[in-house]
Amino acid sequence: MDDAAKMLIRPMEIDQIDEEQNVSRGDPTEEMMFYRAVASGAIHLVQDNCTRGVFEDTEHMGHLSDDPVRNLKYHFVVTAAMLARFCAEGGMPVNEAFALSDHYIQKMDRSGSLAKIVLLHDQMALDFTGRMRLLKKLAASSKQVADAIDYVYTHLGERITVDELANAINISPTYLSRIFKQEVGVSVSEYIRQRKIDAAKNLLCYSRYELSDIASMLSYSSQSHFIQQFRAAVGMTPKAYRDKNFMNNWDANR
Repeated sequence: MDDAAKMLIRPMEIDQIDEEQNVSRGDPTEEMMFYRAVASGAIHLVQDNCTRGVFEDTEHMGHLSDDPVRNLKYHFVVTAAMLARFCAEGGMPVNEAFALSDHYIQKMDRSGSLAKIVLLHDQMALDFTGRMRLLKKLAASSKQVADAIDYVYTHLGERITVDELANAINISPTYLSRIFKQEVGVSVSEYIRQRKIDAAKNLLCYSRYELSDIASMLSYSSQSHFIQQFRAAVGMTPKAYRDKNFMNNWDANR
């Protein structure tokens, strides 16, 4: 085999690729957190990502093309494929997940400006998120419980009480507590705690937010209360959980 052929099959080191392409990518943990948020139906986290314009931050985006529009289109395709995969793993029918991905990729392909691609990206993310929320609602057998579950997911960043939840869906707290326990298997308060812990796990694994920030984002009364609740539910502190699971055991300092 001649030297030219050997060069074609020799794998390039990542540092060499980054240096040649002058890559300055953003934090990959935020991408993973975004995919997880969409797949879990966490609408407030997805809306926050879109509002902050994370996708349109081209300065910290991988360099796939010298043309800015084409570069963003390539990243759109990657995002669409990842959302389809994460949502399929989260319970969305595989055919639906990839058909939705294809639909938005085709619409994006007809877009010729950065602004239109960004807008379509946000629509796609919220569409996937809404469908995942609906799947979770349909798991409940009554409209009242489905509405209660939907309220929890859309207000996860707020303090939610049984009385407030019952009032929001126009039934009595006593009746809500009874039918919720019958259909879901846990009390309303326990369900809210579980969903907040799930959201906290996501943030601990796929973001670098401080514990105080996570406690605030999920409306715990204090950081110490968050730590207490997390340890009671998970069996370890939030810090220990992050140390063990950050980016599925990727090196947090890379």
